[in-house]
Amino acid sequence: MSLLDIFKSEHELKNQLKMDKPVASLLDKTASQLAGQPIPRIEGHLKVAGQAPYTAEKALPNQCYGVMVGAKVARGKLRKIYEETATQLPGVIAVVHDPKLFLRNPQQGGMKMAPVQGALDIFYHGQPIALVVGETLEAAQAGALALQVDYDDQTAKGHLDFERELPNRQPIDWMNDPSEDKGKPEKTLAEADVQVDVTYTTPSQSNMPMEPHASLAFWEGDQLTVHTANQMLASSRIQLAHALNIADKQIRMLSPYIGGGFGAKLGIAPEVVMAALAARELKRPVLVTMSRPQVMETTVRRTNTQQRVALGADRDGKIHTIIHNSVCTNLPSELFYEPVAVATHFLYDGKNRQVKYEMVRMNQVLAGSMRAPGEAAGQLALECAMDELAHQLNLCPVELRKLNEPKKDPSKGVPYSTRRLVDCLDRGAEAFGWSKRPQTPGQLREGDWLIGYGVAAAARSNELKPSEAHVKLLPASNRLGVVARVETDMTDIGTGTYTISAQVAADLLGLPLDHVEVHLGDTNFPPAAGSGGSWGAASSCSAIYLACEALREQIAKGAKVSVDALQLKDGQVYQAAGATHGLAETVIAEGKQLAHGIAQRLGLSDEPAKSEPTTTPELTDQVTTLADFLREHAPEGLTAHGAIEPGKTKQEYRHAGFGAQFAEVAVHALTGEVRVKRMLGTFAAGRILNEKTARSQCFGGMVFGIGAALMEEIHHDKHNGRLCNHDLAEYHVPVNADVPDLEVIFLPEADQYANPLHAKGIGELALAGAGAAIANAIFNATGVRIRDYPITLDKLLAHLPTSA
Repeated sequence: MSLLDIFKSEHELKNQLKMDKPVASLLDKTASQLAGQPIPRIEGHLKVAGQAPYTAEKALPNQCYGVMVGAKVARGKLRKIYEETATQLPGVIAVVHDPKLFLRNPQQGGMKMAPVQGALDIFYHGQPIALVVGETLEAAQAGALALQVDYDDQTAKGHLDFERELPNRQPIDWMNDPSEDKGKPEKTLAEADVQVDVTYTTPSQSNMPMEPHASLAFWEGDQLTVHTANQMLASSRIQLAHALNIADKQIRMLSPYIGGGFGAKLGIAPEVVMAALAARELKRPVLVTMSRPQVMETTVRRTNTQQRVALGADRDGKIHTIIHNSVCTNLPSELFYEPVAVATHFLYDGKNRQVKYEMVRMNQVLAGSMRAPGEAAGQLALECAMDELAHQLNLCPVELRKLNEPKKDPSKGVPYSTRRLVDCLDRGAEAFGWSKRPQTPGQLREGDWLIGYGVAAAARSNELKPSEAHVKLLPASNRLGVVARVETDMTDIGTGTYTISAQVAADLLGLPLDHVEVHLGDTNFPPAAGSGGSWGAASSCSAIYLACEALREQIAKGAKVSVDALQLKDGQVYQAAGATHGLAETVIAEGKQLAHGIAQRLGLSDEPAKSEPTTTPELTDQVTTLADFLREHAPEGLTAHGAIEPGKTKQEYRHAGFGAQFAEVAVHALTGEVRVKRMLGTFAAGRILNEKTARSQCFGGMVFGIGAALMEEIHHDKHNGRLCNHDLAEYHVPVNADVPDLEVIFLPEADQYANPLHAKGIGELALAGAGAAIANAIFNATGVRIRDYPITLDKLLAHLPTSA
């Protein structure tokens, strides 16, 4: 077969990688070095101009509108729906209610089946039971308000009071964070020179994305198309197919633009099934958009928690015992459990360790993933308990954390792929001015304001998820005569996925950024990891990387240049000066990595493997152009498929990002009002793919931390199960006036064990520990330790120093 024949068989170009060993990265040696640059979002101008269409803004011919109706009881059975009470109103078309196919609640992200279905048995106030469809949104809203429903009301038997239900809690071993019991933690805690044994509580919180959940469904024969707001399309399409009892190939889901998710849109939610059922019954497109109260009442919440954290240490501050046991809540029969202690397993040293989980079943909104599930709630407790231990020891909280730095994962006994927590603490302390921190709480004042400094470590588990992508190199009429087209069903929820995808492709293919088209959010494209868990960027961009690598290999063959000598820049194909075929270099590099891994496992080395320094090769002879290459070898273009999946490195190394959070607060000595004056976060999270979008993600995570520490809290009525604060007027989140100067510092890092990009997740890492740093600063300012979040002024007021 000739080279031209190979190029014509475009689907022969496949590059699959299973992460079984560390890999070098082409991004270290590209000529343009675009990856990592602080490039503005390539779709930003569309959003600013209102030209980026979100789901609720879509309009199709003959479209009608659906409004969900939720149950008015917290527990019971649906007896009868009086359709005529709604359909008699002008403009109301139908009342759709399928007791078998309606979703009781959303599905968790990544699951390959529909959530619990059925509208007859009611488990929480607001559970969707019907959809009123109207010619206009206003007509549907009026019909939903008028719809009368009969219930067998069993609310009096419901589980509505967490404190009352605590004795009924049950042990649970969640699949992603199993329990741990090493040594004799209770015995060694009792015998410790210094001990902390405290209980922290965190409330339920709402994900509260700016864009409400929305789905626009229409059928063409037996084919369903859904425009929707969803973070993980590949698994959600399977969930929807399972819910509707059809093949997933009959469904196309599109989410090109999503206005935030924070975990609330990981799986399908009731509105998408309702829209699909109504569209099939009425043979018309149906748009269902949730109201803000419905988003809070029928999607997901972060569970409330009760966490016991106990630390036992020697007098010098060396920790030997860590206990982190938690109680969370969820609906009956739901498996999801907040992995509160997921970072506790590996954050600090200690031979005696215990992690246990228990669950209380409640008739409340589904508990599910919310930004940084596990770490966000768990480090509010663990990092404050560390501060309490430092106070008892009269030891600097930064020094306590450094003193208990483990050489390897104390739970699994495996090395860290990379770990720069100590560097983050040192760099952050220096930049923040930590040396000015008052050693004694309540000693620094500015008028009526008590000033305090706080610190907390940040840790977030890092994962690689299976992802696929197509990258096409096509002839074009632009300046260089060529364009790269990226296709994957990966989504952009406001994080910058469009931009970093373009940067990786442009960097590897030697094209300007405006010569790369990125197409996301369509299940007709190869399946990606989706936006969630902070794995989206590294996973999906690794698939793009591998597709581009396959294209580079074919370009090298066509240009008769060795792959190692190939350099691409501005549409030109070069041979790098002094380049070789790279066989010897590859053997040496892999030999070094293998030897280093063996040394780590034998305990002979504590340091993670380091990447080769980034070098921009000298370009010499121009061989051809990409446009000429296509004209000669692939006149219709060239397509490559990239696919990545986790492998042995996942089991053999602990993968996580690390950071240090610093906060300065002012607490009014007379009123107890808390103001965050400034925050600084220092993070090491592998290669930063775009410094501007990554910094924006860190700002968002730190702002989330302000909300968790000071204001966010869902209030469920203990008598009837209703959400008392189901809108943005009553559910408080930080706004501009609440957010101080934020500073973010990235430490250089490359993780060869993570993926070929050497990148890790960043957005959720920046939330971990942020709230704890604020809580610790409040203690330093006042000497008052509040263990019940959020820390509101009413909890502080009675305990403020009387001398104030």
